[in-house]
Amino acid sequence: CLELTQPPFMGVKPQESFSISCRISVSSYCIHWIRQPTGKALEWLGYLCSGGGTNIKDSVKNKISFTQDTSKNTVFLQGNNFQTEDTAVY
Repeated sequence: CLELTQPPFMGVKPQESFSISCRISVSSYCIHWIRQPTGKALEWLGYLCSGGGTNIKDSVKNKISFTQDTSKNTVFLQGNNFQTEDTAVY
């Protein structure tokens, strides 16, 4: 990721949505997204590739999606319907 755009802290209330963007510097890529709840191990969430390939962990498929804007070389993680247990560093 060339530039990760997100505030240092993002407070999201249950069931609110949010977006994290990542600007990239290469034309061919697979961006993997992870999260880490406080005091717990890293958790892989999924990936999005430049060719459109994507894979999202089953347990979060109803909560996150990945999109990309190729004209701006940017990929996005969008979160929806998050609950307290989803609190983590993403």
